[in-house]
Amino acid sequence: MNGPYSEKVMDHFMEPRNMGDIKDADAVGTVGNPACGDVMRLYIKVEDDKIKEAKFKTFGCGAAIATSSMATEMIKDKSLTEASNVTNEAVAEALDGLPPNKMHCSVLAQEAIEAAIKNYKEKK
Repeated sequence: MNGPYSEKVMDHFMEPRNMGDIKDADAVGTVGNPACGDVMRLYIKVEDDKIKEAKFKTFGCGAAIATSSMATEMIKDKSLTEASNVTNEAVAEALDGLPPNKMHCSVLAQEAIEAAIKNYKEKK
């Protein structure tokens, strides 16, 4: 552990996966937490009802960046239904846990997935 954070959290914070945007994204989900100031934007490309590409831009703490990174890894190559079933607990567990005061970051990750899928369905 690096202080309150697991090795996986530190890895996804120091070397985030899928950071950036998708210029021709099929959908974008943006969520924020006014209490802490974290903002997550999730971009997805969908092919045959599967998320083929996922990228993120997050303004926030290390845990917010790590949960965004992990969330993109968890939804890539999943159907929209499978991706919509990714919970904040699953994101936190995939990162080998988060401190209690940072669990809201995993909630934001789940909400960003939900918002992107909702945006996709609204466009179709």
